[in-house]
Amino acid sequence: MELGLYTFGDLTPDPQTGRAISARQRYAEILEAGRLADDAGLAVFGIGEHHRLDIAISSPAVVMAALAAGTKRIRLTSAVTVLSTLDPVRVYQDFATVDLLSGGRAELTAGRGAFRESFPLFGEDIAEYDALFAEKLALLLQIDAGNPVEWQGRFRTPLKSAEISPRPVGRLPIWLGLGGTPESALRAGTLGLPVVLANISKPPASLAGQIAAYRARFAASGHDPARQKVALATHFHVAPDSQAARDEFYPYYSAYAARGDASRAVPRELYETRASATGPIFVGSPQEIIDKIMYERELFAHDRFLAQLDIGGLPYAKVARSIELLASKVMPALR
Repeated sequence: MELGLYTFGDLTPDPQTGRAISARQRYAEILEAGRLADDAGLAVFGIGEHHRLDIAISSPAVVMAALAAGTKRIRLTSAVTVLSTLDPVRVYQDFATVDLLSGGRAELTAGRGAFRESFPLFGEDIAEYDALFAEKLALLLQIDAGNPVEWQGRFRTPLKSAEISPRPVGRLPIWLGLGGTPESALRAGTLGLPVVLANISKPPASLAGQIAAYRARFAASGHDPARQKVALATHFHVAPDSQAARDEFYPYYSAYAARGDASRAVPRELYETRASATGPIFVGSPQEIIDKIMYERELFAHDRFLAQLDIGGLPYAKVARSIELLASKVMPALR
């Protein structure tokens, strides 16, 4: 199983001090985390896309290109690319560029997005939420299949014998991001795409059926079994001691959920339920993390686990410690 990290680059003030770091410092910390993860032998580093004042990253490919220059082995992916409000031609060019700069280490995770702020920003109709995504995903996959590209759709001008450049080192790995919607899992199976299931609130066991349905649809559609992959993504914090890990992470976890609105803060009881052995988020000692990954492995038989651990203003020193424990204690045991 591959282990990796992902970040959205949120700018939540530290709930312990009330201080918020600048976007510039946040970027510097993300680049340092990427270098640390690469040196530690982790497999993947993901960069999210949002278009909000409280989240620093709006262009994953740009941050991935910077990471490519400072890393050697780790794969670089978006987490996710909000394809519904972007031009697939431009998206493909950006990620092909990162792939070339990184020596073939780029991936793209396409999603509809959990937030809707990009629709008015880029002039797209929110009423066409799913139709936009379906059409743009189809075009993106056609571009990846090779030149020339012939295209006719509802939402953009046609492409006639278009030569899209640059081309990546090989085929660009394109994953589909899932947020727990059964239809999205079936779409991925029909298209023969690997999936990333992001789950931060639901009992994992309640989503196992969707991954089983994805695999069944994938097989029924006649796709190459080697392309069938499942990744899980969730919030994460590890410390040497279990109770210390939960106590330490809770203020930052709750602050991240609230984002300045106290009514959205997560009660401690709900947090403990989510962090329990059968809950969706991973908080605890290295052995608890190992046990929980194996519990979910029985549910999903997944190929990749992605941890979002730099949320809510958590100081970088604690982020770095989590990366080191994930790499030094958890990864060897899983191997």
